[in-house]
Amino acid sequence: MGLIQTIFSPAFGFSVIRVTTPIIFAALAALITNKAGVMNIALEGIMLMSAFFGTVVSAYTQSALWGVIAAVAAGITVAMIMAGFAFRMKADLILTGIAMNTFASGATVFLMYVVCNDKASTSSLPSCNVPNIQLPFIRDIPVIGEVFSGHNLLTYLGFLSVIVVYFLIYKTPLGLRIRAVGEKPDAAQSVGVKVIRVQFAALFLSGVFAGLGGAFMSMGYMSFFSRDMIAGRGFIALAAQNMGGAAPLGTLIASVIFGIADALSNMLQTLRVPAEAVQMQPYLLTIVGLVIYSVTTGRKKKKSE
Repeated sequence: MGLIQTIFSPAFGFSVIRVTTPIIFAALAALITNKAGVMNIALEGIMLMSAFFGTVVSAYTQSALWGVIAAVAAGITVAMIMAGFAFRMKADLILTGIAMNTFASGATVFLMYVVCNDKASTSSLPSCNVPNIQLPFIRDIPVIGEVFSGHNLLTYLGFLSVIVVYFLIYKTPLGLRIRAVGEKPDAAQSVGVKVIRVQFAALFLSGVFAGLGGAFMSMGYMSFFSRDMIAGRGFIALAAQNMGGAAPLGTLIASVIFGIADALSNMLQTLRVPAEAVQMQPYLLTIVGLVIYSVTTGRKKKKSE
């Protein structure tokens, strides 16, 4: 009975929104590149580098704003390096993404040791956090205020980004080019669209959103950077945008579902449940979601044939 009461409590709802934030940012990043016909496997590495540089720069400048800017810049840099290898040097996109993830994991540990003589975390640095925001009027409403008010500024930005991405993809000339390149690259090129340039732009935007997700992890979700702190959220985001049908609203719903699983696993850690069973829940849901997506997609293809 205590478990049920906890799940339906305002605190659990607050936790779901909080843990969903980095997944939303990364899933939107995956959605943009997917629309351009590019699978961004490097989301994990992009978020990891962004989280590191965000917290380090905020510590040295004593400014959360400069920390977020540094995080986004790091995300863009990693995305552009990946684009350069994939589109200019014609390297395999999937292998390039895996290489970027591996590089980010090792590079952040090395840089962390150089900066603060620690291979585990940057907790010794006086880094800054992005502030939490109390929503006027809403904070005074019972239950609703407890769930939706008091979140990190980046959390609200993450949910608003769903609307931004919708307008970007469906209401702007760049969005039209991105969709055209993703659906029929040869046809798009025949009418003068620079396919590689559009894919570069998609990866650039992907770096921005994934960078914000990384910034939230080290400057909102936690107050420091720790080794491999993204913990698979980049891959979960790929599954979320696939489950959401590469549509902004569907991606949001799928991200919230994964956020519920993550929040539930965090809550179960306080109960007498084996740690392994708790930690595998979000990833198990990821596998189930991908299976459902694959089966559904396969049926649609058979019907169209």
